[in-house]
Amino acid sequence: MTKTAITPSKGKAIGPYSLAIQSGDLVFLSGQIPLDGATGKLVEGDVAAQARQSLENLKAILDAAGLSFAHVVKTTIFLTSMGDFAAVNEVYKSYVSEPYPARSTIAVAALPMGAKVEIEMIAVRPEEASFEVTRIA
Repeated sequence: MTKTAITPSKGKAIGPYSLAIQSGDLVFLSGQIPLDGATGKLVEGDVAAQARQSLENLKAILDAAGLSFAHVVKTTIFLTSMGDFAAVNEVYKSYVSEPYPARSTIAVAALPMGAKVEIEMIAVRPEEASFEVTRIA
């Protein structure tokens, strides 16, 4: 098994981990809190602003991997308050399209640096990916 670290030109891990690892046709993106790549600080604003920054950070990592949100097959969202679910959902749906990735949303006690949201993803390389919408009645 080989694994390759993927690092965008902007952004860095705040601990001993890679922002993304490719193994085979899968790319695993580490959870992104709403850090501004230029300052290394949390963005100001409400949970929607934080979700947007987290997704922009993920977009930069996907871009570095030669991928887009269309290649994402699984998303996990961590929230410090389930009361923020609807606001984060509104932002999230502006980044993804059908067929939507599978997704889990989990309430947590706290996130690094006092963030309100963290988002992680798994993507599949396009040459290996095949998407088909199946509806079950």
